[in-house]
Amino acid sequence: MTRPSTAELAAFACSLADAARGVIRRYHNFGVSIEAKADESPVTIADRTAEKVMRALIEERYPEHGIAGEEFGTVRGDAEFVWSLDPIDGTKAFITGSPRFGTLIGLVENGSPVLGVIDMPVLDERFVGGADFMTRKNGSPVTVRSCAAMSDAILAATSPSMFDGVEETYAALRDVTRYQVFGGDCHNFATLASGHVDLCVEAGLQDYDFLAIVPVIEAAGGIVTDWKGDRPAPGSTNRILASGDKRVHDAALEILSKA
Repeated sequence: MTRPSTAELAAFACSLADAARGVIRRYHNFGVSIEAKADESPVTIADRTAEKVMRALIEERYPEHGIAGEEFGTVRGDAEFVWSLDPIDGTKAFITGSPRFGTLIGLVENGSPVLGVIDMPVLDERFVGGADFMTRKNGSPVTVRSCAAMSDAILAATSPSMFDGVEETYAALRDVTRYQVFGGDCHNFATLASGHVDLCVEAGLQDYDFLAIVPVIEAAGGIVTDWKGDRPAPGSTNRILASGDKRVHDAALEILSKA
């Protein structure tokens, strides 16, 4: 079977994001009930319905592809192509009325992340990028920015609580950067890809939290690794460092690799 072109796959990924948006916007700010999963993280009908809709579209269009979703697990995980789905990355933001949550759609080819979508349904921002497909925000190309020195860098992370057990390592990184911001979930990675922040550091992640963001940032000229400096892949890590400039990335790794 001929491999679909990256443009074809990107267009299909955007159709998945469109479908998820249609679900999520119906529920945002309407007081949905909240359940706690086994790990105590929250989930709502919006998360589950959005993932169901995306999975159905994949089954219809590419029935031979695998699917690995946050809410409903993995089917055909050993397929050549596997779609990684996080219907609402930032459910806590969603349930508290914040617009800074997103849908993550990643495509893994033979174990390597090759295409990603970061979709912000309420902010009406969509970032799409991948191999041979320069990252675009709402159709317009975006790039990371240059930052040579850690003392000039803006560092973003979702929450200080994600660094439980490695607080000193995070503090060492924090203390050598210029500014630090919290909150944002996947939107932090989107702002890095579009040149607004310089470093994103996260811990305690699952595959569906990062497989989509790797191609988006790389196709915008940035770098994504684990805290040891290796490119992330399914099952490889739960700690991510993303940077717009190799110089600050290398400097950050000097600190994080000690954890």
